[in-house]
Amino acid sequence: MKADHRSAAGTHPAQDSSASSRIGMWLFLASEILLFGGLFLLYSVYRFRHPAEFHAASLQLNRIAGTANTVVLLTSSLAVALSLFHLREKADARGASHFLAAAIALGAVFLVVKGFEWAEKFRTGLFPSSPALLAQSRGEVLYVGLYFAMTGLHALHLIVGIGVLAVMLALLARTGVTPVRGATPGVRGVTPPSRVAQLENAGLYWHLVDIIWIFLFPLFYLIS
Repeated sequence: MKADHRSAAGTHPAQDSSASSRIGMWLFLASEILLFGGLFLLYSVYRFRHPAEFHAASLQLNRIAGTANTVVLLTSSLAVALSLFHLREKADARGASHFLAAAIALGAVFLVVKGFEWAEKFRTGLFPSSPALLAQSRGEVLYVGLYFAMTGLHALHLIVGIGVLAVMLALLARTGVTPVRGATPGVRGVTPPSRVAQLENAGLYWHLVDIIWIFLFPLFYLIS
């Protein structure tokens, strides 16, 4: 009787599960926004107090590397969106996997570039609590501390995101497609709704990581 009632109401257990997972993901993303929002607020307060020092410290960053990484992450977001499109609209798990693999590779490129940036900072002695940094003004010390803390936290989230996309890539390898008679050319059938929902949630997390960088890039690299 309960199952009949659900069927009559037009609901489906898979749909309920997808909706619940989507709500859970949005709640998780909201908590992440609060975390970085607090750091952005802290950055704003210190920048208001030490504008000249923050500007001087920003000139020590590699803007070319920062710009390149911005392009890399934006391209990775496009790859994730195309992956979802292929899975949801075309039921093409193989095509979705290709774009997902591209997004993972681009994420790895971002981390490599950021690693070179950090290595250069350590080579020149400009890292938290280093003697060379402590010899500079308080504003520059705060700037470098915030730079390492915020970009480091972002890099950690990016690593988690790569792990999530890698799991999705493995799941897509096992994704079956239900053939549909008379389907539109290019559409292979119907993808399981649960798999689409999983990729949607993974994509939401990845897009959040990219959006956070879109705020970090001008705050640290383009201060005027």
